[in-house]
Amino acid sequence: MQRIMCRSKIHRATVTETDLEYEGSLTIDRELMKEADILPGEQVQVVNLNNGERIETYAMAGEPGSGVICLNGAAARHAEPGDKVIIMSFALMDEETAKNSRLKIVFVDEKNKAMEE
Repeated sequence: MQRIMCRSKIHRATVTETDLEYEGSLTIDRELMKEADILPGEQVQVVNLNNGERIETYAMAGEPGSGVICLNGAAARHAEPGDKVIIMSFALMDEETAKNSRLKIVFVDEKNKAMEE
């Protein structure tokens, strides 16, 4: 049996901007992507803690160290700058791998910098 497991998440990031006219996706600071083991083009879910909305899109690498979290295209309709979000990646795993997998959580500060665990 295969299971879809939450693999990593960036917890309580702050949306820095939205860009309705961009072709789509979610721009994430490249350093945060590395910390959370999220690749450019990888499917992610974004949960907006301010309005309760949950969307699915793909990640795009932003300027390293910038703290950028930008919802682009249609996704821009689901958040406002200043909103708190959780960004999650998932993986399809076999039963044994799933049982032994550990969720990686990246906590961030108010400037979207990874904090020590």
